[in-house]
Amino acid sequence: MTTVAIMQPYFYPYAGYFRLFARADLFVIYDCVQFPRRGWVHRNRLTGADGQLHWLTLLLQHAAQDTPIRAMQFQVGAMQQLEGELRRFPALASAPAERLARLPLFSGGTMLVDYLEANLRAALDWLGIDCPTVRSSSLPIDPHLRGQQRILAIARHLGADRYLNSPGGRELYDVDAFAQAGVQLEFLEPATGNRASLLERLCTADVEEIRRDTA
Repeated sequence: MTTVAIMQPYFYPYAGYFRLFARADLFVIYDCVQFPRRGWVHRNRLTGADGQLHWLTLLLQHAAQDTPIRAMQFQVGAMQQLEGELRRFPALASAPAERLARLPLFSGGTMLVDYLEANLRAALDWLGIDCPTVRSSSLPIDPHLRGQQRILAIARHLGADRYLNSPGGRELYDVDAFAQAGVQLEFLEPATGNRASLLERLCTADVEEIRRDTA
């Protein structure tokens, strides 16, 4: 049985997100949908010097409301701005250089999705999770499909027998509709581990501890 997971690419999400990679045969980077301006695609919350959580946000070019994730671009100087922003967070400011060097945090380029995919792949390598990825925007899926129908079209195109989704998807998808399409719909159990940004944890925590939260 071929298991596919489909999810928007996030900027160093919590370890529980990586359970999708760990349990799927193929992970689809869902970049053909509208960029969520207040979501977690281009930002995350890390612990500041005051012990409180503060936003760390990637600097993007202004774009129309309906711009898809795949088309979002960085502003000029975004990587320099990010380098300065990291100093606001003690875990990153004091992280061993060899740890930060394993992550392409300042990889540059212009496209957000290229950057997110590179950093997700680096995190997967560090965590020892071997799961191939494909971008939804590279698949010949009818762009007029929305929601559940688009997900089903992607799953069928990839020959998936099972679609694995995060717990929050229970309110979005119909098990019977998937069954009629020949795809078994499954959901992860709610994550119980540490919900801190993986970026912060990779700089401070034992990797084996993080891996337990991705199992």
